[in-house]
Amino acid sequence: MKKIKIGVIGARRGASMINYSKRAENAEIVAICDKSTKLLENQKKNLDGLKIAFYEHFDDFIKHDMDAVVLANYANEHAPFAIKAMHSGKHVFSEVLPVQTMKEAVELVEAVEETGLIYAYGENYCYMPAPYEMRRLYRENKIGEFEYGEGEYIHNCEPIWPSITYGEEDHWRNNMYSTFYCTHSLGPIIHITGLRPVSVVGFEGTKNERNLRTGAKSGQFGIEMVTLENGGIVKSIQGGLYENSIWYSIYGSKGRIECAREDAEDGHIERVYVRSDKVSGEYKQVFESYKPERDHDAIGRDYGHGGSDFYTMYHFVEKIKGNPDADIIDAYEALDMFLPGLFAYHSILNGSKPMQIPNLRDKSIRDDWRNDTSCTDPKVAKDMLLPTAKNGTPDINDGIYAHVKRLWGK
Repeated sequence: MKKIKIGVIGARRGASMINYSKRAENAEIVAICDKSTKLLENQKKNLDGLKIAFYEHFDDFIKHDMDAVVLANYANEHAPFAIKAMHSGKHVFSEVLPVQTMKEAVELVEAVEETGLIYAYGENYCYMPAPYEMRRLYRENKIGEFEYGEGEYIHNCEPIWPSITYGEEDHWRNNMYSTFYCTHSLGPIIHITGLRPVSVVGFEGTKNERNLRTGAKSGQFGIEMVTLENGGIVKSIQGGLYENSIWYSIYGSKGRIECAREDAEDGHIERVYVRSDKVSGEYKQVFESYKPERDHDAIGRDYGHGGSDFYTMYHFVEKIKGNPDADIIDAYEALDMFLPGLFAYHSILNGSKPMQIPNLRDKSIRDDWRNDTSCTDPKVAKDMLLPTAKNGTPDINDGIYAHVKRLWGK
């Protein structure tokens, strides 16, 4: 069996993808890139005995003989690297997030179309046991047509902020807005239903004391109320409320499916609850509760995020190899997951006004967005810089960042 040659940029978050490529029957790791020499040294020890090239600069790395590139670098930098990789003849697996501006979104879909290469978005929460089973059941018409759903990704990152921002004052996490990181909460609902978002209203949590004491400048949490193309509605919430939660629920015209909540101590993201009728209006509901099993779960559980890190990579490599059953999230679906967060933030800045979500599958509208760099990243936005919160960008005392850097150093 020919193995797909994989290169990974980002030796820390990319560790799961590196380990997959080290162990998989359908792939092999051939190159790793990271600006941190320490992380590269750690991977050299992890991969001792294998013939692997190590690079500190992407422009050198991308010239290496490989079939595909995994982008596990900073979340606000994926699109430029993806575009450059595809134009260099490499398939691309992109970690969260796909883009940060509409300009990048247009350029990404056009790079995919021009090159004909595989682009897979690594929204791993879609591949966790319960959400993935919810997708299978929904596609089998278990609960009828989608009417309403909820997705939660609540993660209080204050205790780990030094380790995930490395004490960098200008780290993307410090400058992101409240609805930026929306694809963990909204993405599984999109992947379950296959429906496109058409409009959104955004809301922001303004009590952000925990954020401010870490140096983060966004609202404490964000909410997207998304209308899908069939008229169904999704409530998506993500951010730093105090207690963590990963949870998904979908209502259809003849039933409901949801996963267990963490506090239920009942399998959490591995357990589904199903209530359904055979026919809408029958009201003779059958109730089921179980932990779904998949073909590769025994192997996948060795990987991160409930085994989903295995499945995202497995399907990506299988797609490259031509497997018609490989289930990837392509660039268009990735944008269906991300753009509601971007336009929810525009909604927030405009008093929670409803916003239409562009469908970049339609080539005729792309020129309207081709030069739109509006975001909260000063290096990218230029004269279209947005504030990091609806009440403006807060002024953080330098002492906060000095304190975070000291904690990271320890």
